[in-house]
Amino acid sequence: MIRVLVADDHPIFRDAVRKVLQHAPEIEVVGELDKGDRVVETAIGAKADVVLLDITMPGPGHLAILREMKEQLPRAKVLVFSGHDEEEYAIPAIRAGAAGYMMKSFSASELVEAVRRVHTGRRYVSEALGEQLAAGLDRDADLAPHLRLSARELEVLTMMAAGLSLKEIAGKLEINPKTVSSYRARILEKLGVKTNAEIVKYAMAHDLVEG
Repeated sequence: MIRVLVADDHPIFRDAVRKVLQHAPEIEVVGELDKGDRVVETAIGAKADVVLLDITMPGPGHLAILREMKEQLPRAKVLVFSGHDEEEYAIPAIRAGAAGYMMKSFSASELVEAVRRVHTGRRYVSEALGEQLAAGLDRDADLAPHLRLSARELEVLTMMAAGLSLKEIAGKLEINPKTVSSYRARILEKLGVKTNAEIVKYAMAHDLVEG
């Protein structure tokens, strides 16, 4: 039995996902959440095998959740779904530990197949995204600058954009403030900006500010 936790802040969408998955005899929905702050805790308690995670839920943000899942429940697979363009959001999510990325326009059969696939340890992405990943994203000069950031650099960027100081970020990530300063320097270089204000402006322009 594949135990699935559904985390999305839209009750109609959660209801639709639950009804689809209930028709698959080997899949059981073991929990639902409408906020991101208890995803990992609930997944552990429910012994979830797969977590379906909305990318824009209220709470700590999907990148932070992915990092915590990787640390606290590494055996569970996280399938991110969103209404946002995968070119902007899928690559950072996969780098942060997601097992797959689905647009919310998926069909019932696609959802069931995605859950089955990530549960077996395979990745679920669109054909176009799979080709990008295989080609080596860091070597693609056409990528938006933030897509060249590492998962941790992107996480620091989103925290800076949310108004956290370097000291506060260090506390949340449990790392040395000097390390955060190093991340900041690399972020500035990769984005081609010079100030924190420009980082915030970039993050807002690319919808990278997490709630």
